[in-house]
Amino acid sequence: MLSNPTIAVIGGTGKSGQYLVRELIQQGFSLRLLLRNPGSFVHPKEVGNLPAEKVVHPHVNITHPIVDLVQGDVRDPDAVEQLCHGCQAVISTLGQPKGEPSIFSQATRHILGAMAKWSIRRYILITGLNVDTPLDKKGPATQAGTNWMKEHYPETTSDKQLEFELLRASSVDWTLVRLPLIGLTEETGEIGISLQDCPGNGIHTIDLARFLIRQLEDAQYIKQAPFLANI
Repeated sequence: MLSNPTIAVIGGTGKSGQYLVRELIQQGFSLRLLLRNPGSFVHPKEVGNLPAEKVVHPHVNITHPIVDLVQGDVRDPDAVEQLCHGCQAVISTLGQPKGEPSIFSQATRHILGAMAKWSIRRYILITGLNVDTPLDKKGPATQAGTNWMKEHYPETTSDKQLEFELLRASSVDWTLVRLPLIGLTEETGEIGISLQDCPGNGIHTIDLARFLIRQLEDAQYIKQAPFLANI
C-alpha cells in the first residue's frame, strides 16, 4: 500500500508508544515524532540498555538519524501540520493527560485537517474497548468494561465515541484499534482480532506495535474498528 513511507507518530513517548517507535526503527521506517519536550526523550532503541524507571519516565537525550523530533502539542493544529509535513501515514498511540479535559476528538480533528492539507490517506490509532460500533456484539466481559468506563469516565468515553464518529465521517483510510489492558512487557503471544467483541483481557505492547505497523500495508481493516487482544 505504501512504499518506504515516513510515519508521523503521536504519543510516541507514552508507555505503549515507546515500543511502537522502537519497532518502527527496527523495521527501518523513517518517522517524525511530536513531542512536548524533545529534550527529555529517551530513544526507544535504547530501552534494553536503560533501567525500567528510565523507560517509563524518560530523562535522557538520545538522537537517531531516521527520527525527526517535532516540538509541539497535538492540541495545536499548527504543530500537527508541521509534524505531518512530508509523511505518508499517521499512527497515534495518544494517551489522556492526567487532570486535563479529554483530548481525543480534538486531536483527531487536528490530525484529519493536517492529513487533508498534505494529502495523507492512512491514519492508524488506538482507543479503548468502550467505543461502540454498529458491528458490535459485545460479550458480558466487554460490555461490563464498557459500562464501567461510561459510569466512571463519562467525559473521556463520550469523547472517544465522538472520535469514532469523526473518523466515520471522514474520507481518510482509518483503522481504529480497540484495546483491553496494555501489558508493558517484552513478551509476545498469539493475538485475536474481532470486529464484534474483544477476544481477550490484555495485549502485549510489542504485539500491539507490530499489529499497528502491519496496518500500513494491510487493507483488511481500513475504515474498521477491530478489537485486538492476546488469546
